[in-house]
Amino acid sequence: MNFSPENLGLPAAGLPLLRDLIHERTGLFYDNGRYDTLGERIAPLVIERGFRSFLDFYYLLKYDEREARSEWRKVVDALSVQETYFWREIDQVRGLACKLMPAIVAASPYEPVRIWSVPCATGEEPLTIAMVLEETGWFGRIPIEIHGSDASTAAIEKARAGSYRERSFRALPPELREKYFVSQGGTSMPVPALSRRISSWSVVNLMASEEVAPHARCPVIFCRNAFIYFSPRSVKQVVEVLADQMPTPGYLLIGASESLLSVTDRFMLDDLDRSFVYVKR
Repeated sequence: MNFSPENLGLPAAGLPLLRDLIHERTGLFYDNGRYDTLGERIAPLVIERGFRSFLDFYYLLKYDEREARSEWRKVVDALSVQETYFWREIDQVRGLACKLMPAIVAASPYEPVRIWSVPCATGEEPLTIAMVLEETGWFGRIPIEIHGSDASTAAIEKARAGSYRERSFRALPPELREKYFVSQGGTSMPVPALSRRISSWSVVNLMASEEVAPHARCPVIFCRNAFIYFSPRSVKQVVEVLADQMPTPGYLLIGASESLLSVTDRFMLDDLDRSFVYVKR
């Protein structure tokens, strides 16, 4: 079935208001060239509610606090980009193991190392971090906590389930797949020893400072490929909360196509072997 707003007869008049509300609440920004994409993803939710316009849906999200709670979860799930895979941008993860971990342990030798992956989508990134730290022997030396979070409830449910299809393995070396995953009914699941390396999975909206703050006290935060969907204002808001909460030094790793150089001066760009890291000093 085609859920496009035009085919469903949904007036576009309320879409700009809805766009701005979604931007304010989630950080996701749809410019004028992406209105159609936003409309197509939200239209099924509007129809499901029995509404005849985006404006009706806007009023529900904006003013009906009781009903909006469940609808916001659906909105985030509908807009969430869950395209990820194991071993993605692996040079940064190797840099964590080879360069950052020695520095962190030397500075605080008696404290657990806490690592936060957000947005973690369906869990491939935290599990990749765990595999690399396992392969480099870090779990045998010190306590390590890895936390995975995403704004999408559906994504976190999939991460907890830990069932991955072939597409997630397109970059993972075959010998590591054989070592850390078992086949089960057409999908693959991490072995229990790997699953236990993830301390927690949680739903966290990066634009909600009260949700971000407790996790942001980690010395290492992977926040990769989220800011490409945010406006500069939203990026700055998130980065300021991270800078306020992270220890010094703190290490913020973002996607290869992202940059904070025009956003903040609270983090310094540093070389991480074949990749980069932003360091709070």
